[in-house]
Amino acid sequence: DTPYTWNWEGTSWETTTGEKFKKEEVILDYSIPQILDKLAKFPCQHLIITGGEPLIQQSEIAELLEQLPPDWIVEVETNGTLIPEKIAPMRAIQFNVSLKLPHSGNSSSKALKPESIQWFANYERSYFKFVVSTPEDLVFIRELEVTYNIPASRIILMPEGVTSKKLHEQLPSVAELCIQHGYRLSDRLHVHIWGSERAK
Repeated sequence: DTPYTWNWEGTSWETTTGEKFKKEEVILDYSIPQILDKLAKFPCQHLIITGGEPLIQQSEIAELLEQLPPDWIVEVETNGTLIPEKIAPMRAIQFNVSLKLPHSGNSSSKALKPESIQWFANYERSYFKFVVSTPEDLVFIRELEVTYNIPASRIILMPEGVTSKKLHEQLPSVAELCIQHGYRLSDRLHVHIWGSERAK
């Protein structure tokens, strides 16, 4: 979800900075064996697959999961527009579904696919994460909760903010919403630790 992962030279996409990136300089191309070799060097056995939208590459993810040791915990971050039919049967994957709210600038017709949302709502290991920016966001979240019968315990609210200061300002009001509606609260620890710095 950061420009260097998609806004390459030659694309028509606009960003606030207008900066373009050279794809060959920012994208790393690894084979499945190379990925598994890199994973084996970490002391944890918990893999989170994120993007972009990783479910566009379900066949490749399926190939990775086939070779990943069975005792590993796997989570997939998704925008909820695609059904993970190729990988869901493979193991007990947790899906973290970040549906885009109106304030994100994405049109509802592109960001909200009813069939996909219903699939994730029915899959007990799916959690719905929302970045809360305005009171209208809560109205929209409540509509989704009721329409798709999403348990409140599987809805996670996060404050909006790209600085630690902004998150600290927003956190109390978002926490109060969680208390009122039985939702879960998530901070954005990567912002507190690294801000907007790109991971090395």
